Amino acid sequence: MDWFWLAVIGLVAGVCGGLLGIGGSVVMIPGMTFVLGPRQHLYQAAALMVNFFVAVPSVVQHVRASAVRGDVLRSLLPGAVAGTICGVGLSELAVFRDTGSIYLTGMFGLFLLAVAGREWLSMRRGRSAGDADASSAGWFRGVMLVGLPTGVISGLLGVGGGVIAVPLQRRLLGVPLRSAIANSAGMIVVLSVVGTGLKHYGIWRHHAEIGLSEPMRLAVLLIPTAAVGAWIGSRLTHVLPLRVVRLAFVGLLVVVGLRMNQMAWFG
Repeated sequence: MDWFWLAVIGLVAGVCGGLLGIGGSVVMIPGMTFVLGPRQHLYQAAALMVNFFVAVPSVVQHVRASAVRGDVLRSLLPGAVAGTICGVGLSELAVFRDTGSIYLTGMFGLFLLAVAGREWLSMRRGRSAGDADASSAGWFRGVMLVGLPTGVISGLLGVGGGVIAVPLQRRLLGVPLRSAIANSAGMIVVLSVVGTGLKHYGIWRHHAEIGLSEPMRLAVLLIPTAAVGAWIGSRLTHVLPLRVVRLAFVGLLVVVGLRMNQMAWFG
């Protein structure tokens, strides 16, 4: 039944990724961990591949809705690509190899809880951080303060980076939420390609027990439903009340984050 659950994981990840501009790894990596057991490097490699197929349908929908801000996106990409290179390099340090990969699982769980906490506090204040300050997207802020940290998180944890890119765009660049989601999807298209290539190189160098074909097999099972889910989710971005979406997302992050921390630190 593993193929069935992977198809379900792909669908849920695609809907969440398209809806929130997050790529889908925050669903795929925990989902695969629960179904198949902890193998963080394998799941990161597979999820980075799938992120491309989640982001492309999303970008098409966002472009149709005129939500993509080209000036902001161009300022984000250089720092994001550089950050992804650094992040993947960090994930391949000796401390994270073999049984040390469980530390990445724990870091991923803590990361999810931190994002959930930030979203919850923002909702409690009754507004989204950054919405009141619609300042222009400066090149330095786009590259160094948004793009670079997004890339590092993406490469280190195998996520699309949208869970960082969306709030940072709103807080630091004053980008409206729907445009921040659209810009994040555009950035993930590029970062997924860069991250996939680098992560597979790392697997070839340091994780011979995984092999290069195993992430591809997982990705093939995830991609069809993930692409369909992304198409649906990106349409819903421009239809559903965003507060409802954010509340459901916070709940998902808390449940998954707690479970991944339990697996990492308590067995």
